Amino acid sequence: MQFTSTQKRTATWCLIAALVVLALWFLGPVLTPFVVAAVLAYALTPVVDKLDDMDRGRVPRVLAVLLVETLFILILLSILLLVVPIFAKELPLLRDQLPLLANRLNNSLGPWLAQFGIKVSLDVGSIKTFVVTYLNANFEEALGSVMSSLKLGGSVALTIVGNVVLIPVALFFLLNDWDRFVARVVELVPPKMRASFDSFTEEADIVLGQYLRGQLLVMGVLAIYFSVALTLFGFDLAVPVGVFTGLAFFIPYLGFGLGLILAFLAGILQFGGLYGVLVVAGVYGAGQLVESFYLTPRLVGERIGLHPLAVIFALLAFGQMFGFLGVLIALPASAVLLVGIRRLRASYMTSKLYCG
Repeated sequence: MQFTSTQKRTATWCLIAALVVLALWFLGPVLTPFVVAAVLAYALTPVVDKLDDMDRGRVPRVLAVLLVETLFILILLSILLLVVPIFAKELPLLRDQLPLLANRLNNSLGPWLAQFGIKVSLDVGSIKTFVVTYLNANFEEALGSVMSSLKLGGSVALTIVGNVVLIPVALFFLLNDWDRFVARVVELVPPKMRASFDSFTEEADIVLGQYLRGQLLVMGVLAIYFSVALTLFGFDLAVPVGVFTGLAFFIPYLGFGLGLILAFLAGILQFGGLYGVLVVAGVYGAGQLVESFYLTPRLVGERIGLHPLAVIFALLAFGQMFGFLGVLIALPASAVLLVGIRRLRASYMTSKLYCG
């Protein structure tokens, strides 16, 4: 059986795609910092280019890269520091009230669950020991507990520290040499396919830009929503918790989970009863529904042409295949794949196979 040149070329590209997927599958943990750096470099390169072109190119690119990366890191640190006032205020309350909350749960839930044959009893003594060990006001003891935990999970701690160091370094080199890296990739494309490749990358670039703008809109809307909603219900830490939750939505599901935990902690410790739990459950439940069924599908999904079901499927599928890395790249990768699928569909609809 003889294969045409088109079939051979298609098979070659399919093989290359399969090899790339296998590489991502097996090297996911190793590639994570480089993929994160590449995504950040793609998003920040236009800013670096504008600075580099200012004053007729008198601003060195290295200086432009340093300015943009430093500003980005400062913004990221500012977002992370939103959590500091939460813990600074809530940890002392948690130290004092956690044993009291355990006693209250024992006295209220225990008899009620016993009616259904369920025996539940919280070990208040162990909880007090935990509070003394891990939430003690003595900084040295707390630091010792943290260090011992890091020793037990040394590989995890080393991975986190390595990524924190490696991502900025990789981002610097990618931003500084982005045009050179892109040119090297383009050189690998056969001249006969250069026009199609340029058209594809241009369309993919437009779609990815729309995705990033849509994601920023979702994050901004949710940050305002959670901050205002928690403020209306009397939360003292409404703004830091709300802003952190909204911005953390850049990481689907995980960001929402972290914000929910912080809000529950703030609500329970401030109000000390069922009111805080119900308010957080209502506010965050409504926010999650609006984000899942309206904001992300409309502001992100529609901008990149993905159906709401396709958005959900992409997050689950990429997360299942590539773990945390897959969740990060699910929607951008789906946007690029969508461009390829559109072109394949258009080619099929005009082919002899379809037209007969």
